[in-house]
Amino acid sequence: MASTTDSSAPPAGPDGRAPATGPGGGDRPDVPEREAASGGPRRSLGGRIGSVEVLASLLVLLIVFRAPLAGALSAPRLQTWTTVFVSVLVQAVPFLVFGVLLSAVIAVFVPRSFWARALPRHPALAVPVASAAGVVLPGCECGSVPIAGSLIRRGVTPAAALAFLLAAPAVNPVVLAATAVAFPGAPEMVLGRAVASLVVAMVMGWLWLRLGRADWIRLPRRPELDGASRGAAFWAAVRHDVVHAGGFLVVGAMAAASINVLVPERWLQTLADSPVLSVLALAVLAVLLSICSEADAFVAASLSQFSLTSRLVFLVVGPMVDLKLISMQAGVFGRRFAVRFAPATFVVAVGVAGLAGAVLL
Repeated sequence: MASTTDSSAPPAGPDGRAPATGPGGGDRPDVPEREAASGGPRRSLGGRIGSVEVLASLLVLLIVFRAPLAGALSAPRLQTWTTVFVSVLVQAVPFLVFGVLLSAVIAVFVPRSFWARALPRHPALAVPVASAAGVVLPGCECGSVPIAGSLIRRGVTPAAALAFLLAAPAVNPVVLAATAVAFPGAPEMVLGRAVASLVVAMVMGWLWLRLGRADWIRLPRRPELDGASRGAAFWAAVRHDVVHAGGFLVVGAMAAASINVLVPERWLQTLADSPVLSVLALAVLAVLLSICSEADAFVAASLSQFSLTSRLVFLVVGPMVDLKLISMQAGVFGRRFAVRFAPATFVVAVGVAGLAGAVLL
């Protein structure tokens, strides 16, 4: 008598049930077996350490070393550092947020073709008009770079778009208002910053018309905004600018506080006493700190050892040539563009701002 049991069926397990099978009829390992094969559960002692474990370790260290940490935090130098750092952030953050929001509104809701229709057809005349148009863009250089790229894609001459890129972060109402707040006793700083920045932007635009080459620019693209709704594009632009500008603002505030605490006063005074060295020192410092243009006036105001002229150079150079701006220009327009445009802008900005300071301050 033939058996009715299928001889190919897998034998029953100890509990009387057949084990699960995977694709192709093979035995499927149970969950504990999979964990054993992969080195155990993810949060086991042998697994990868996650953020929860790191946070718990930090809390334990803070508890264990709370006494020496309390003594270190009460040191006068650290208290001074904290005071300068917090004061820079508290004064700058409202201007930064306001500027990022308005910049995103203009970038998303104003048609890109509007700029091409608003500018004169002659490139030499379009440069000063584009520079003056920076007044209507309340944002930092983080927003002006992609907008300048959009202008070039829409047919705006590169000279005009680059003039707009340089002028917008320095002559818009938010930045000028922040400068007035940071220098309440020196209203000429606002005028000097606006005039010098406009002149630098126009000079660089005209220099590009004379010396620039089209193959130095790689046409930009913002794939995260292409095809997105206006609401999604708006919040994407806000998140992008807040992350970049806010992060560099924190770094700049930390650097400014560190300079006030770590650098000996006699060193700063030696640089400040020399008109040439003070200008060059703050120009290089503006490049290295990479502070958002809505916040750099408060950092400049904290460098009270230096003359108004050298601090004006700091305010003019920073929004046009700094490390984050150079990296953004290289990413948007190409490396061949950045290695030529940034050094030329630095030289022109230092010269024009120094001359403006000598005349207006």
